[in-house]
Amino acid sequence: MLDKRNFYINGQWVAPQAGTDLEVIDPSTEEPCAVIALGGQADTDAAVAAARAALDGWMYTDPAERLAVVERIQKVYAARADDMARAISTEMGAPIDMARASQVGAGEFHIRNFIDAFHKIDFIAPLGDHAPDDRIIKEAVGVCALITPWNWPMNQVTLKVIPALLAGCTMVLKPSEIAPLSSILWTEILDEAGVPKGVYNMVNGDGPGVGTQLSQHADVDMVSFTGSTRAGIAISKNAAETLKRVHLELGGKGANIIFADADEKAVKRGAIHCFGNTGQSCNAPTRMLVERSVYDRAVETAVEVAENTRVAPAAEQGRHIGPQVSQAQFDKVQDLIQKGIDEGARLVAGGLGRPEGLNRGYYTRPTVFADVSNDMTIAREEIFGPVLSIIPFSDEAEAIAIANDTPYGLTNYVQSADGAKRNRVARRLRSGMVEMNGRSRGAGAPFGGMKQSGNGREGGVWGIEDFLEVKAVSGWSSADD
Repeated sequence: MLDKRNFYINGQWVAPQAGTDLEVIDPSTEEPCAVIALGGQADTDAAVAAARAALDGWMYTDPAERLAVVERIQKVYAARADDMARAISTEMGAPIDMARASQVGAGEFHIRNFIDAFHKIDFIAPLGDHAPDDRIIKEAVGVCALITPWNWPMNQVTLKVIPALLAGCTMVLKPSEIAPLSSILWTEILDEAGVPKGVYNMVNGDGPGVGTQLSQHADVDMVSFTGSTRAGIAISKNAAETLKRVHLELGGKGANIIFADADEKAVKRGAIHCFGNTGQSCNAPTRMLVERSVYDRAVETAVEVAENTRVAPAAEQGRHIGPQVSQAQFDKVQDLIQKGIDEGARLVAGGLGRPEGLNRGYYTRPTVFADVSNDMTIAREEIFGPVLSIIPFSDEAEAIAIANDTPYGLTNYVQSADGAKRNRVARRLRSGMVEMNGRSRGAGAPFGGMKQSGNGREGGVWGIEDFLEVKAVSGWSSADD
């Protein structure tokens, strides 16, 4: 079993001052694969102090120096890709091939896109021709607490650490205690890439411990958090005492609106997306809204996808989904499947219990409910498992009303051959993102939500600017341009 108790503070691996041991569980086997330490207040304080001490030196560096550091990180990350895939697969159950291609690939994608976006940031720029001696300066927010989840570890770590570095912020990363191995490896990568001491720090811990300590800390200027809406509310309350900036990327309950004129692969595409990563994605299209004239066939297709979705241990190669990340997540998904049955949804595929032949590990059967109404629990709550709810609608207006009737507003999806209709619906949907006809958002597009899905945006220029303050200066000497 791996011993990964140490934290990374001020450019060194250090033993915890107030640590409590926690075993990391491999969700494919339910066996411990590593032990980490959960930090205490002394560890949090040491990490924040290191970040605070390094801030002046880092935020006022030439932006080109910060870019050079990130470019070195990109190279080391690529060299450690196989190690990273194995770490993610072990800690959170992503199938190894998917871990290599998608989980690790997401990190590389974001690093590359932030490097491109960085060249579009003007850190000092004129206000306009009407005010030739005014300048708008964009400078680092300050010391940032970065709190990341277990479901897409490198996706979320790179979406926070890289723009913070480019903006000139210093930081403390608290990864999920459920899946910390990838972030420990990430920290080794940053150390090898030569990030100056104190600029980046990492302390393992849980939400009530290190997470709360960081969000309350007087010397932290900003918290960037990805996770549940419940936890995001708690962080916002904690941060309010010091009026720090809070960026939240929270839950979702995406609607996938399938009109009768959608292409023949729309239902299959949506169901596969829902089940991907074992349903453990905040932007999963978990509510499939289908026009009544094609509803019965859509249900049949979704059932076929569920029945053809293989479930297997994460270490196995090939195309399949793995386990839920933990016993607690498995239990939550099972409870919500039971609620779907109890509240009268029609179970047409999957259901309670583990798939046949998998008696150990947190495996869930790919599940489809038909005839769901939008007031049912399975249509209201984020399940975070491979569970699809199919809801019929009669016309465009009803589809929009059902899609927007949710406390969440992260990602919605529209499938139709009618371009004018797609555009109308996209404008009416209350969500931070809309994807249509299976087209993914382009490189550098902002990621984030409305309503209880959070605030702020990650990715591209928007992701860097979320770590910048804006300063207006008059009387600027043109000799300094």
